Amino acid sequence: MTKVVIAHASYVISELERDAFSAIDASVVQTGNLETPEALEEARKADALMVTIQQVDAELIRSLERCQIIARVGTGLDAIDIPAATERGIWVTSVPDYAVDEVSTHAIALLLNQARRLQKMFASVKAGRWYDAATIEPASRLQGQVLGLIGYGRIGRMVAAKARGLGLLVLVYDPFIELDAGANGGLKQVDLDALLKSADFISLHSPLSESSRHIINADALEKMKPSAYLINTARGELIDEEALLAAVQCGRIAGAALDVLTVEPPPPDFPLLHDERITITPHAGWYSEASKLDVRVKAIDDVVRVLTGEAPRSAVNNPISNQ
Repeated sequence: MTKVVIAHASYVISELERDAFSAIDASVVQTGNLETPEALEEARKADALMVTIQQVDAELIRSLERCQIIARVGTGLDAIDIPAATERGIWVTSVPDYAVDEVSTHAIALLLNQARRLQKMFASVKAGRWYDAATIEPASRLQGQVLGLIGYGRIGRMVAAKARGLGLLVLVYDPFIELDAGANGGLKQVDLDALLKSADFISLHSPLSESSRHIINADALEKMKPSAYLINTARGELIDEEALLAAVQCGRIAGAALDVLTVEPPPPDFPLLHDERITITPHAGWYSEASKLDVRVKAIDDVVRVLTGEAPRSAVNNPISNQ
């Protein structure tokens, strides 16, 4: 019998999966995060492997005996060895339009929280200091400030649209695209140094790769304005977290708002949790009831298509050409 393995401990199999896979005479099994011998044995015998953030390296891929598709139930692909999968004739898919509205809205929400000093206002009111708002710390008018976007894919583009609706000027750094200055309504593409030096807010929307890992490091932080805020709703590893903490503590930058960290969840003594100038949300930017359903439906659809002899809609490789 055809076997689909969902490798994620907190993924709750629902009627959605059962109905879709039973219709093609496939069983569905949920394992933990591919860290136990039992989970790895289930994966080894899978015809389809569905993962979220689990590491699917070349060694694991070589152990898969009959897998036809590795479906990422989400967007980022840095945990999957795509060349190894392609070499084995295995499709790799993702859901590239997943949570674009949600993550872009979350980035803007973090920006507004920083711009309007909302966290400190909440604390002031709870402490009974009703008239402290203007003395919490100076706040500049948002309109006319500069937002720098590092990465200009689907989410970056939607952040830009929402930010410009608030009156922000938008700079873009993305080495993989070239914007037509005359066709982008005032968006300006710049190099990384220019963005770091000019932006009042910097929001990260780059995929994780060897070239983007720690793109925000001590050198980058040194170039930012002392009044600037850093926002990350992309991947924790884009930031050198030790360098960020040092920059905030010495006043090199004003603060940061992070929805993603290198280690999730962080330990209780994680230093970034204990600086009031750094706001952290629990990797929740993706979440809405609509996005939670949408990502499953699209990932399942690609798995069903491959297991019934069709090409997937959202492939990131072409294993057929390698056969």
